[in-house]
Amino acid sequence: MQTLTIAARVREALQRVQAACRRCGRSPEEVTVVAVAKGFPPEAVREAHAAGLRHFGENRVQEAAAKRPFLADLDVTWHMVGHLQTNKVRKALELFQVFHSVDSEHLAREMDRRAPGPLTVLLEVNVAGEPTKFGFSPQEVPAAFERIARLPNLRVVGLMTVAPAVPNPEEVRPVFRRLRQLARALGLPHLSMGMSDDFEVAIEEGATMVRLGRVLFGPRPGG
Repeated sequence: MQTLTIAARVREALQRVQAACRRCGRSPEEVTVVAVAKGFPPEAVREAHAAGLRHFGENRVQEAAAKRPFLADLDVTWHMVGHLQTNKVRKALELFQVFHSVDSEHLAREMDRRAPGPLTVLLEVNVAGEPTKFGFSPQEVPAAFERIARLPNLRVVGLMTVAPAVPNPEEVRPVFRRLRQLARALGLPHLSMGMSDDFEVAIEEGATMVRLGRVLFGPRPGG
């Protein structure tokens, strides 16, 4: 069986994004594909960029710092999509333009303190209440948003969640719907939700950013 190239995977994924948008009467222009390059070398990022992608995500500050010198010539917006420790904030601010995973007020205040200017951030919400996941509970979000939105250097544009891993993506539709309801109540325009296994359902529920790794790059080296 022939292995798909990254370019072919990108084309296929974008077709699936377009189809999901058609099903729910949305424009594909409303959905940003963030290619999550965790575990993949700079060459893979270059291939995805050549295929038309311009938004890339990393889960770890150290990995991003190692790759970025090899990709400095690319016109790319970098997204931090993994858990960010407060002791990594200074370095992260040098590497990323969008932060999806602001999961505590403590982290938000540290980012605000160190920010050289306005930062684009999303608040991470643990909608399903999984003990292994980071983020605010849905009940905590309104008060946390109110306080974080007052920080002068943070521009909160939306909410993010990581849905539970389940065999059938329809099972997590309520998770995405709940995040959409929370964002709407707060007047926030962006929803970062949906990954390789469930992004089509997330788009149908209003995702404006989907974080795709395996579906674009193939299996990660080492599993």
